[in-house]
Amino acid sequence: MRDATLRDVAQLAGVSARTVSNVVNGYARVTERTRVKVERAIVELDYRPNVLARNLANGRSGQIAVVVPYLDTPYFAELLQGIIPRARERGYNVLIDQTDGDPVHERELIRRGARGFAFDGMILSPLGLAQADLSDHDASLPLVILGERTSASTFDHVGIDDVQASREATRHLLDLGRRRIAAIGDQPYPTGEAAQLRTRGYRLAHEDAGLAVDESLVIGTPRFNRADGAGAMTLLLDRDDPPDAAFCYSDLVALGALHAALERGLRVPEDIALIGYDDIEEGRYSNPTISTISPDKTAIAATAVDRLLQRIGSTEPLPGIEVRATHRLVARQSTVGRLRG
Repeated sequence: MRDATLRDVAQLAGVSARTVSNVVNGYARVTERTRVKVERAIVELDYRPNVLARNLANGRSGQIAVVVPYLDTPYFAELLQGIIPRARERGYNVLIDQTDGDPVHERELIRRGARGFAFDGMILSPLGLAQADLSDHDASLPLVILGERTSASTFDHVGIDDVQASREATRHLLDLGRRRIAAIGDQPYPTGEAAQLRTRGYRLAHEDAGLAVDESLVIGTPRFNRADGAGAMTLLLDRDDPPDAAFCYSDLVALGALHAALERGLRVPEDIALIGYDDIEEGRYSNPTISTISPDKTAIAATAVDRLLQRIGSTEPLPGIEVRATHRLVARQSTVGRLRG
């Protein structure tokens, strides 16, 4: 029995072959009713596009690159778990690169782009480059930026509202009656935009409550990792007036801070409450579990892939857009304690 063709799907769905192609590639808008008909026909006929032939005909490699600072960071590992199957569904393989935050490597990637590497587009989470650096990229490279940046006109940005999320995290601690709240993770330099947005949200929550920020409680860290979180918490606990809570700029920072607090014999959250950011799996199984800001990683991954493939498939330059995924605050044992039944 021969394999089903695109024309077979079109005939069964009662649409044109062009419409089937648009649905398969996600390149053009179709009505929901039409899309459903085409997808049902695809399933019924077990239609599988000849991705290699299609890509060769279009002068493409059929591969996209996903570039992140660190592969050992759980947030990026979990994000990749959403990106890879989404790309695979659309007929693309994923190449993965780790930059270690090296600005030279990140700049080389976006400057050489599709002309110098064997991929059709890139999803990039930059660490070593500031916003101004990102605008200096190969204009022919389809590019989607992840993380806390402001979109330029030639690429898309997918992330959450970090200021609002950080405001909510700090407000959660304030609503619990905590008044000496540390902020762990500030990075007041050009490439520390993510941290700066979180610090802004921390400050706004205090302003909302009519409280002044004790600047000595805003602690910088080189990275958002466990070691830096533990080191920052140790410095805070050495003070004569230690904090009674901490907003940590990642769950890894919170886990490190938790370790340092427990080492000192403190009770969490009774003596000090902690909230993190990213909702990584490890925070759900720590003891106590970590309260956190939970970004919709599934939506971020899917949107990043879909926007990139729209750019790859477009014959005209597309303006850059800002896509904000949803987030929610998840209160766990590190702020509200164990529930008693």
